[in-house]
Amino acid sequence: MSLYQPSHFAVGDRATLLALMRERPLATLVSVVGGEPHFTHLPLEVQEHDGGIRLLGHVARANPHWSQWVDRPAVTAIFHGPDGYVSPRWYSTREAVPTWNYVIVHACGRVVITHDSEAKERILKALIDRHDRDYRAQWDELGEEYREKMKRAIVGLSIEVERLEGKFKLSQNRPAADRRRVRAEIGAPPGGGQALAAWMQRLGIGTED
Repeated sequence: MSLYQPSHFAVGDRATLLALMRERPLATLVSVVGGEPHFTHLPLEVQEHDGGIRLLGHVARANPHWSQWVDRPAVTAIFHGPDGYVSPRWYSTREAVPTWNYVIVHACGRVVITHDSEAKERILKALIDRHDRDYRAQWDELGEEYREKMKRAIVGLSIEVERLEGKFKLSQNRPAADRRRVRAEIGAPPGGGQALAAWMQRLGIGTED
């Protein structure tokens, strides 16, 4: 699987891509079996190790998707950033059409599943520490029987990322004046595009003098 990635929208800076993945951890995990795509939505914890990238997460044992990964471990995790409509009214020329701006990262690799209780404990604690550190003590104090019951209901997974692709479609193909107007308009309340405008700001798009 490959991402359509025009050069003016491609972002290859690893730190930028990891920042998006950590800010928007709910990923769409995709794999193809028999020519048919299968999908699972789940939060993934991003870890850097020995120069590589590992994604940790878990799925419900009742979800049949995980059983496909035993023999077909190739997966793509899609991290969805902010998005928003761009009106041609914002451009300096009338000869223009509507479009949609968005930020997205594809992390491609191979997944390894685990049923081991201690491995799942590490995955759960990594996710808890990332998203709800104050709950960590409560989890640790839960009865062992209850915790093991909860862990038996999930399958842990680890993805070693082999390819990382980022497409940040933020009007880079427009003239500087149009980029400035898009950033101002899309970020104006109450439209809800402030997160998209913030990414334009971070990447210096629409901030040119």
